[in-house]
Amino acid sequence: MKILFVSLGCDKNLVDTEKMLGILGGDGFQFTDSEEEADVIIINTCCFIGDAKEESVNTILEMARCKEEGRCKALLVTGCLAQRYKDEILTEIPEVDGILGTSSYDQIGAMVKQILEEKKEHVSCFRDINALPRTEGGRMVTTGGHYAFLKIAEGCDKHCTYCIIPSLRGSYRSVPMEDLLQEARGLAAQGVKELILVAQETTLYGVDLYGEKSLPRLLRELAKIPGIQWIRIQYCYPEEITDELIQVIREEEKVCHYLDIPIQHASDPVLKRMGRRTNQEELRRIIGKLRKEIPDIVIRTTLISGFPGETQEDHEELMAFVDEMEFERLGVFAYSLEEDTPAAQMPDQVPQELKEERRDEIMELQQEIAFEKAESLVGRVLDVMIEGKVADEPAYVGRTYMDSPNVDGLIFVNADLQLMSGDFVRVKVTGAAEYDLIGEVYDESAQ
Repeated sequence: MKILFVSLGCDKNLVDTEKMLGILGGDGFQFTDSEEEADVIIINTCCFIGDAKEESVNTILEMARCKEEGRCKALLVTGCLAQRYKDEILTEIPEVDGILGTSSYDQIGAMVKQILEEKKEHVSCFRDINALPRTEGGRMVTTGGHYAFLKIAEGCDKHCTYCIIPSLRGSYRSVPMEDLLQEARGLAAQGVKELILVAQETTLYGVDLYGEKSLPRLLRELAKIPGIQWIRIQYCYPEEITDELIQVIREEEKVCHYLDIPIQHASDPVLKRMGRRTNQEELRRIIGKLRKEIPDIVIRTTLISGFPGETQEDHEELMAFVDEMEFERLGVFAYSLEEDTPAAQMPDQVPQELKEERRDEIMELQQEIAFEKAESLVGRVLDVMIEGKVADEPAYVGRTYMDSPNVDGLIFVNADLQLMSGDFVRVKVTGAAEYDLIGEVYDESAQ
């Protein structure tokens, strides 16, 4: 029996997918990329913003057609859209045979068996949303084998006014440290060299289990694992960044000098309406401290344009802040109105065209900043993780510590050497092309 698994949404969702693949592989299933060959189709969905919701719905409808026309015997839906719209999916898309909530993905094997062997229809499994699924056995890494995401916590307690995640993923709950270390050792044994720590918020890790922020201790323990060479931290809420965390990033060689800090805005009135816990002055202080303590740190952030009530003055204040802070990496989302969130009921909703116009203005400004920063790296020698080979050319594509996979830039490395994905090489930067760099293997002995 062959399974086609479609994983949508964020890297945290991808971890759930990989654990489900591990369960199903352990049950003897094989996997395929072909809709025509699939006996079972599973879609792990997202509905964080409107575009993600639309992609998830369209994918389910497309796979429902495949089930009607092909050999597929079972169609299952998991993830955030399943959690949020269970009844609507089962009612409006009768081709769906099974549906799993976000805290029940460890039941995927049992559900597939129920549908295939017991011929059950419209099976659903929804546990307490604050349960923490625990899977036994392996996890099937789908990212190429040399890097992997390590989800250190589930859920969120922040309740930002625009965000639906707490109602889909539950309250904040950390994965026990011994479980994470065991998982990380298993990943290292599979050849993973870079661990990317993810959660709805990584900075609060351990508060619920150990009574204190334990991310620094986790980082030090992960750094002891043989084979792991890079540890990257994402989703750090700025107000939770401690001096101890900064110290660990500075001291532990394996921890990349890279921090993903989604600030969302810089205008105090907008931040307040968003339910954020920082103001502009505090953001300046935190960013300033990071740059002072770790001079080569790369800061990535995300922003929301066109939040309800955002004025032209708010937008210009955000533009000025971006211009001044010169973030190395930055992404912008046009505000997406999500039902059942406080922001959806706020007055002064910004027209879609204006939201997108403001988003584009910020990205144009950031483009200038990013290009200048890329140019400033010419002449530097950096460690590069090879990601793959450029077809028909003596060149490879890779990443520096400054770049997280799939969201940041790349470096193209000219080399006559035989290199493999996951190899680390020293590279001298010789040029910059927009967001990407160009370089050549650096010969230490020739210097």
